[in-house]
Amino acid sequence: MAFVLDFEKPIVELEKKIEELKAAAEAGNIELEDEIKRLTQKVEKLRKEIYQNLTRWQRVQLARHPDRPYTLDYISQIFTDWVEFHGDRLFADDPAVVAGFAKLDGETFTIVGHQKGRTTKEKLERNFGMPHPEGYRKAMRIMKLGAKFGRPVISFVDTPGAFPGIGAEERGQALAIAENIRDMAVLPVPIIVVVTGEGGSGGALAIGVGDVVLMLEHAIYSVISPEGCASILWRDAKYAPDAAEALKLTAPDLLELGVIDEIIPEPPGGAHRDLKLTAERIKKAIKKHYSRLKKVSPDKLIRKRIEKYGKMGIYKEE
Repeated sequence: MAFVLDFEKPIVELEKKIEELKAAAEAGNIELEDEIKRLTQKVEKLRKEIYQNLTRWQRVQLARHPDRPYTLDYISQIFTDWVEFHGDRLFADDPAVVAGFAKLDGETFTIVGHQKGRTTKEKLERNFGMPHPEGYRKAMRIMKLGAKFGRPVISFVDTPGAFPGIGAEERGQALAIAENIRDMAVLPVPIIVVVTGEGGSGGALAIGVGDVVLMLEHAIYSVISPEGCASILWRDAKYAPDAAEALKLTAPDLLELGVIDEIIPEPPGGAHRDLKLTAERIKKAIKKHYSRLKKVSPDKLIRKRIEKYGKMGIYKEE
């Protein structure tokens, strides 16, 4: 693991010690099996204690972990025959959003998702996973194309938010998000949304309207980032940990509030610790929900989807 969060350091230090003992045992033919076993058990116990008691701010950090899997990583593990499409047919292609078709157990699905970069070059090319309006228009173009042929949609959400630059606003960022929300609400095919990392505001919701919303255990989903919230309420981003607590942006919070439908457990230490296992769990959840949704008529799908979002929140009549 290349990047270590502060609360992960005790675990990493123990793991390093175990590796050193294994190397010493192998090099000097020394019997250290009991000590290695003791430290391994200690690591597992410590990992369980830490990750079962994460604060909301620590979950934010984990959701943003630079080693965390991104959309294309999950596509390669879950689907076959991936074919990516580019461009919104209006202005340009936006690499911060990927869209195309792929197969799962022989059936073709429409796949859309945010995509961040690993290297500095990739991060700049993908704009740190913050889409421009053409990215959302590309996603909707492909979703509508798939819907013509009855292709269900799988959407992977992982963005800090839509890009707030002048150019993006000039080209209709708010309109693109609003149109996507409207059009996804009435798309006549099953839609399964998976929040894999950050679910940031309208930037996430623009491809986040679905019949079922799944969320990885350590992902976050919020109307604003903790830093943004802190800057507004306390006029200082250093209060981001306090804002994270107030926002209730974790998977357990959102399941309790009825914003999401299911939490997908992550491997001990987070999704980046075991991509294959995380992908298998996502695949299992997708298949489970799709097996039910594919039996529902398009009209009922749309009606239920609109009812689902219409019941969220509280309002008072004066």
